[in-house]
Amino acid sequence: MTTPDTEEPTLTVDELAARAGVTVRTVRFYGTRGLLPPPVIGPRRVGRYGAEHLSRLALIEELQHHGMTLAAIERYLGRLPEDMSPDDLAIHRAMVASWAPDAPEEISREELSRRAGRELTREDIDRLAALDALEPTGDPEVFRIDPRVLNLGMRLLDVPIALETILAAHAVVVDHTRSAARELGRLFRDEVWGPQRDRESQAGPERVRAKKSLSAHMQPLVVQALVIAFQRSMKQELRAWYGQDLDGAAEEPGSAGDG
Repeated sequence: MTTPDTEEPTLTVDELAARAGVTVRTVRFYGTRGLLPPPVIGPRRVGRYGAEHLSRLALIEELQHHGMTLAAIERYLGRLPEDMSPDDLAIHRAMVASWAPDAPEEISREELSRRAGRELTREDIDRLAALDALEPTGDPEVFRIDPRVLNLGMRLLDVPIALETILAAHAVVVDHTRSAARELGRLFRDEVWGPQRDRESQAGPERVRAKKSLSAHMQPLVVQALVIAFQRSMKQELRAWYGQDLDGAAEEPGSAGDG
């Protein structure tokens, strides 16, 4: 069962827990702590959950993986804008996850289907594998996953875009981010650290620690700047795309502007 951002919440608490990879007890506990917004009460007084709940659960779990206590997570979420969309929350989670070390996990096909909310086909599995969200193991019913990528892969399963298009988009992102990383790396080496600093710095472990300290301070700022710049650029592109449709509609015969 899908819950696109534009649709009303449709997941029961059991379905939400399965999709998020947590227990129903955990969902209810987060709700009592105010970490999750209350569900929409539907017919027969059944609570329904949607994309925002899924995105918030994923962010909460990510923050916990970083060692944050529930009290710290409450303060963290409390500082976020109230009007953050599920996509905004997903981007926020991706930024948090980018600082976590790679921690591949093994998961059964049954659990994959539970998280997807439906039985996964061979095509679905191939799609997730092509996105590097999972890879086969020696057991055909067990897969090795990257939790950071799997969440994105699951969201893309129900997007009506051909796999070839998604892979082409992935290639564009990888190519341009690598190019940006190389150029920014050159700037830091040549302009921030510089030949003079290189000559003055001590050799050996102390020099390595100094360079690691610099990168540790700069990397979060660079990633945040890249995300903000990309979001703004995408919004401009989307506005132009929507505008084409609006302009075309205005020019149709019989429209208000047709003389």
